[in-house]
Amino acid sequence: MAQLPEEAFNKIKTLAETLLQEEKMELADMELLREGRGWVLRLYIDKPGGITLDDCASVSRQFGDQLEVEGLIPFRYTLEVSSPGLDRPLKQDQDFLRHIGNQIQVITRSPWEGRSFFEGKMLDYQVSGALSLAEKRKVWEIPVSLIVKARLVFEG
Repeated sequence: MAQLPEEAFNKIKTLAETLLQEEKMELADMELLREGRGWVLRLYIDKPGGITLDDCASVSRQFGDQLEVEGLIPFRYTLEVSSPGLDRPLKQDQDFLRHIGNQIQVITRSPWEGRSFFEGKMLDYQVSGALSLAEKRKVWEIPVSLIVKARLVFEG
């Protein structure tokens, strides 16, 4: 995580999760990256029904104030708060469970039945088990332990 010790990054994440929980929102993802000449702390937030611009502005103000008080980032950075987007990554079990029935893409760490890339409708997700994915001609049962990347596919 950049030049920030993992302990400090985890503390920042916990602060964000606590604030968002109070606001009935959730942290979909968080990253601290060097971009150009500076650092960017990016929060991706979500809630049932979706995130509004006002939600992002409110969280940015509140969280920015908390970060200043806590002083956990010892260098200059920009805070960005946004929605995870229509093609949001699926990272936690709850992300997968919430999106059963949606189109997703899955990449596995090693080939599963000869493939590492899958795209289709997620039929089921069993924590520590398998993800069921329906493509046009086949239903795949992909072990969750093999999944390294998954994201929603925008159907427009």
